[in-house]
Amino acid sequence: MASPPPNYARPDWLPDIGAPFLLVTHCVILTIHFRKRAHELLWRVRVLSTTSLTFSLLTEVVMADSADITPVVSSQPPGKEEQGSGEGRGGSERDTGGGLTDAQTEVLERCLHSLRHAKNDSHTLAALLLITRLCPANQLDKSTLRRIFEAVGLNLPARLLVTAIRGSENSGLPPHELLSLGTALLAALSTDPDMASHPQLLTTIPLLLGILANGPVTQQKQEQGGEKGKSQDSSPNTEKNSPSSKLDEAMAADCYQVLTAVCALPRGPDQLLSRGAVPALCQAVEQNQTLSHERGLALLGCLLSGKTMDKVWSKHPTELLTLLVRLSKDFCQAKDQTRLDMCAQLSQFLPPAGVAVEGEELKGVAARVWGTLRPMLQAKLTPRQIGPILVLSACLLDLCGWELVGPPKFCCLLVNRACVEVRMGLEEPPGDKLSPELQHTLTACYRIMEAAIEQACSPGVSQATAAPPQTSTSSLSLQQSRQVLSVLEEAFSALIYHLQQVDPSRYGDPFIFATFRSLCSWLAEETSCLKEEVTGLLPFLIGYSRSHLQGESSEQGLSEWMSEMSVRNETEEWTGKEALRYLLPALCHLSAEEGPRKVLLTLDTPALLVDFLSQCWISLKGKSGAASVRVPSMETACSALLNFTVTEPERVRKDPCFRKLEALLSEALPVLVHKPRLLVLAANFCTLGLMIGRLKSAPSGENTQVEANQRRFFSAALRFLRGALDSGSSPGPVRVSLGWEESWDEAAELWRLGLQALGGCVRAQPWIAALVREEGWLKHTLAMLSQCSALPDQHTQGALEEALCAMAEQCPVCKQEIGDMITNKKGALMCMRSLKKSVGVK
Repeated sequence: MASPPPNYARPDWLPDIGAPFLLVTHCVILTIHFRKRAHELLWRVRVLSTTSLTFSLLTEVVMADSADITPVVSSQPPGKEEQGSGEGRGGSERDTGGGLTDAQTEVLERCLHSLRHAKNDSHTLAALLLITRLCPANQLDKSTLRRIFEAVGLNLPARLLVTAIRGSENSGLPPHELLSLGTALLAALSTDPDMASHPQLLTTIPLLLGILANGPVTQQKQEQGGEKGKSQDSSPNTEKNSPSSKLDEAMAADCYQVLTAVCALPRGPDQLLSRGAVPALCQAVEQNQTLSHERGLALLGCLLSGKTMDKVWSKHPTELLTLLVRLSKDFCQAKDQTRLDMCAQLSQFLPPAGVAVEGEELKGVAARVWGTLRPMLQAKLTPRQIGPILVLSACLLDLCGWELVGPPKFCCLLVNRACVEVRMGLEEPPGDKLSPELQHTLTACYRIMEAAIEQACSPGVSQATAAPPQTSTSSLSLQQSRQVLSVLEEAFSALIYHLQQVDPSRYGDPFIFATFRSLCSWLAEETSCLKEEVTGLLPFLIGYSRSHLQGESSEQGLSEWMSEMSVRNETEEWTGKEALRYLLPALCHLSAEEGPRKVLLTLDTPALLVDFLSQCWISLKGKSGAASVRVPSMETACSALLNFTVTEPERVRKDPCFRKLEALLSEALPVLVHKPRLLVLAANFCTLGLMIGRLKSAPSGENTQVEANQRRFFSAALRFLRGALDSGSSPGPVRVSLGWEESWDEAAELWRLGLQALGGCVRAQPWIAALVREEGWLKHTLAMLSQCSALPDQHTQGALEEALCAMAEQCPVCKQEIGDMITNKKGALMCMRSLKKSVGVK
């Protein structure tokens, strides 16, 4: 079936509802709808419905053999009917629940047959009316309702909406009545998931959204309103005061029922977003339409959570920011209890940190909300009350940092309250299960603690004992910084205690990952505190990381957590590498210390790091040049492996994982040499490979042939190393080449260490000296040093001199070439005393 045009101006796909529709009115389906709406409208129009000729004729046919069936029509208003007194229901036992009688079942089957074979709308609606009159919804099971829904179909309610919106006069009924029945039918049908996902129902979503945003205004009325707006004599309130533009609660509830049912589908949020749900719902809230605050905001909150959040904010920043401004003002003006209730709601409507929105307006919102939160946090609160406040505070910190939080004293108070909640929540006896609400609160507290670490450990902390009252934690005094670090240490001690109790069966729990991640953020900055406790926790930390990297744990919950995290700073897809990625900075520190390093070696940590690099490289090499961006975690993993290589040479020689690492480096470095954006990663790979190479011995005996992958790696390493410096065409000091200039601060130390390691490789494997000459490294370096007057610094000179000395010692031809160049007494070579001594030149 073809989709309707967006504006529904020419709905050829759906013919209008004709005048015969007047014969059977909009009470027909409503009892199936399960809500007060059904009883109210049934009671309101019961007299008119019995005048239908079609209904009477069909009743005679269907009821011919079922004369004992009494129609269930209440003579009482809905309020009294719902009291269950039995008045107006015929007093029959079959009307009070427990299923249908045999006679009712027989009539139902006849009605279903009539529905499936109806020749026109009047027949369809008459059959439905009989069902609602004779078989109340509370007596129909799910399968029976499903049969009714399938028999009715979606064509009729869709045509009702289109006819009403076009304002057709052929129907004989007011547009409001058509909309009322159409939305009620759709609401009833949407209770079945298959119906809710049907393409024909999805095409009605823009119409329903238009009703919620503008009220039930017909297309003709909109056109008339536009013409009146051009006239000087028109009244601006004509349309607003029109009865047909007023959205009654029942119709609004029906529209929201359909939209909520669609949103609950697997692809529901995308279906709503593609049909304009966000601007329409924002408009409904802005205009304070019926149920917009009760149901509209809840629906928007669903669309603004999970994976669709970034997409929604990127597409509709203006509407959402306007809505956020309004909600923040409502929050600040609300009474105490209402304000507490609004904290969770307001958190949903803050934009994600990575989406660009109007900065000043957003800062105004954050400043206004912080101004309201400060006295709330300073008050005495129960755990249930403080949770939503801390979640909202964490979201604001994610969004705007500490700048707008308040004076240093309040910043310390916020951190202290978060740490207290963490200690109270985690220092419970082992085995106690944390409630979802408490986990939600603690996850927010973790983010506050992580932000506090960044600030308290920053170099900008004032050395004065007291800081002037400013607006951010950058003005923390030294004493305040120590206080913050002290309470953080106590809180992270609670995290360590909690993680010690975790069984491997819980590795897939998103809260355990949140706790693990927060501890890693602290370990990245601080490993001197709680050293024994941290060392004792290493088996868990490594085991947990390995389990996820190797896919041994259930990842579904973690994947959802990454997109629905309460403090909203995770936007990536879960891959399994995330746990180790967060632990890597701590491993860099711990692998440099003897005690923790010994434990890490017993846990086979180098093999874990090599597996991580292998997985990352497979992902990286599949991307095009334009998509190749830095992967800091790979660089950090190299740093940790470099620590093991420097401090544990015997382990490097014997551990098979380092052979696997060499194969990876020989494959990757030749590729990375040609990717300027990945220069720092190339420097790490080059240096790590050379540091391993210096520990290998030269091939001897029958096994004298050099492996092809070794030759490939060293060739790439020599090409990479010689590209760092450029002597230029004129005499003067050596400059860092243009390709390296941007990354020199990070790559310089690796480059120097690589040159020193190259010298070690030449001494351990003399065959490399011949390769140095073949690749042109020696010729290039000697020419550059003879032309330049000086090198960038003493460390760079020392690294080059060490590499050249090793070549002179191991290769007579190299020694001769170096000696000839020094004899010419040119350039920076003359400053290298050790080199001159190695080649025998004074």
